[in-house]
Amino acid sequence: MNVVEGWVFWALLSAVFAAATTVFARIGVAGVDADLATFLRTVLILLLLATLVAVRRKWMNPASLPPRTLIFLALSALATGASWVCYFRALQIGRASQVAPVDRLSLVLVALFAFAFLGERPTGQDWLGIALVTAGVLVLTLK
Repeated sequence: MNVVEGWVFWALLSAVFAAATTVFARIGVAGVDADLATFLRTVLILLLLATLVAVRRKWMNPASLPPRTLIFLALSALATGASWVCYFRALQIGRASQVAPVDRLSLVLVALFAFAFLGERPTGQDWLGIALVTAGVLVLTLK
């Protein structure tokens, strides 16, 4: 498999953009309400994705999707929105170098939720990594 087509490439690129997002957002929320900042960010994302879908000719009628798909995409959207609202508020109050690591506790929660709800079974090495992430978050947050 070509490295650029593999999941690791895209996951690393996602991490780079997530890091840039945190720095840009921390600067962007200075002097503006966190909810307004989240709304403006969301509108821009909507425009960007609408353009991407149109240019790549990937549009299809959402009504043609299975109901289960629509339900879980809606739940994902609600969770994403709640996450963004909380994240922007945290960035307005705390330092980016504090907020981002705690937010990344989501890595641990994803592993636990995937274990509980998706039947995924991490290896011993995976659990060690998950424990180390948890320890890192604790070190950064406990006084």
